[in-house]
Amino acid sequence: MGTKTKRNIVKIDEEKCNGCGACIIACAEGALEIRDGKARLVSEKYCDGLGNCLDCPQGAISIEQRDAEEFDEQAVEQRLKDGEPAEKTGCLSCPSARIMEFGAAASPDKPVVEAAGTERQSRLNHWPVQLTLVPPIAPFLKNADLVLTADCVPCALAGFHETFLGEGKALIIACPKLDNFQEHQEKLNQILKVSGIRSLTVVHMEVPCCSGLVHMAQQAVLSSGNVVPFRNVTISVRGEIVSG
Repeated sequence: MGTKTKRNIVKIDEEKCNGCGACIIACAEGALEIRDGKARLVSEKYCDGLGNCLDCPQGAISIEQRDAEEFDEQAVEQRLKDGEPAEKTGCLSCPSARIMEFGAAASPDKPVVEAAGTERQSRLNHWPVQLTLVPPIAPFLKNADLVLTADCVPCALAGFHETFLGEGKALIIACPKLDNFQEHQEKLNQILKVSGIRSLTVVHMEVPCCSGLVHMAQQAVLSSGNVVPFRNVTISVRGEIVSG
């Protein structure tokens, strides 16, 4: 155990905690886990005391100042690199954030053939897809070609699945205007730093505010030091690929 010093650290009220897992998703350091139906601090050295987990639906988390093991950034980085099973990190505690991997129904080598009365097949091969819900250590990110898209894109581009998804692809969606930009920036930084993705494709709408997604991705590449092949694709509001 490391040297203890008085500092800010999380405090969990077990009576209020219902094990929803919202704090697990919010904690980029992986300092929390769900155990016996309650949120628990894995180790004091993983908690930076900044309080990203404070937005608890039950009001069960607060910050207190007490003697605690010093925050160890290197230990956090190693923990994120090593990864943890979804059951241990708490990702299964919230249904919307439950990590799932499944074979895509079609691939670029086997294009979807549509006939009257038939449905198009999905190429999505994992869950979740919302950037807020995707942990940096999600197994489907490892060695994947990451597609980061504005959430309006699949609505505008009719052939989104056929064009951008398939075997070896991982999808994350976000909105640079309506979502919390700072939180998204930090999460993407972590993903680029620890996931081992092979390439990054950013797909966004032509409207000016959507270019923020490109800026966020470029900053994440610079901050993480993970310089991967980068593609920037712009979609018109009429659903056409206008660049990239």
